[in-house]
Amino acid sequence: MAQHETTLEQLSLALGEANITSSPRQRELLARHLDLVIDRNRVVNLTRITSVEEAVVLHVVDSLLLLDSFAAAPRGAFVDVGTGAGFPGIPLAIMTDRPALLVDSVGKKAAAVGAFVEELGLGGQVEVSSSRIEDLGRKRRGQFAAVTARAVAQTDVLVEYGAPLLARGGRLVVAKARPTDDEVAAGDRAARICGLRRVSRETFELPRDLGHREVLAYERVGNPSIKLPRPVGVARQRPLGKR
Repeated sequence: MAQHETTLEQLSLALGEANITSSPRQRELLARHLDLVIDRNRVVNLTRITSVEEAVVLHVVDSLLLLDSFAAAPRGAFVDVGTGAGFPGIPLAIMTDRPALLVDSVGKKAAAVGAFVEELGLGGQVEVSSSRIEDLGRKRRGQFAAVTARAVAQTDVLVEYGAPLLARGGRLVVAKARPTDDEVAAGDRAARICGLRRVSRETFELPRDLGHREVLAYERVGNPSIKLPRPVGVARQRPLGKR
């Protein structure tokens, strides 16, 4: 109980520093998720960040920097690609009440996140899958209003991963640390091939001098000019944005 109270206090402070508005219920769920992650991390390697003071910023606040871009997506379910310990998927699901599918191809991570979802009482809202994202793109093509990703892969690769899953008008929202202009340009080239276009690029400084973040948002505006998804692994091996 003492640990949870500390997490809740630190979380409330960090959200205030970032000017993120939340309800008592949302803060309670966000703090409980973080406690579960830190506890489970002793058994399964989910994160290198184990200090509560840093984790409330580098996991929770960092996840919620996507909120504004995410809110511009049509209403409906979203997919979180490479969810890891459930970030940003679980915080975004808590804050928006959207249905969510959290995907991580590492089975141990997906199993841990599935347990978190059940313990948080989110089982009716949030699904968890260990499918390869390319396989999911074939099975659930065009079914989602949004796709999110945080520190998973290069932007052009994420564009290719997200495109098959998005409905027309849906949004891919990607969080990056310090993307180079070349990486952003490669993402834009991949977007044109995949039927997307970049609609925003926002920059943030995390509280407590814990880092710089950029959030890139892409909208699905048309059909891809190639057959997607390509076979598993090809997006990383031969990225579409490469000149």
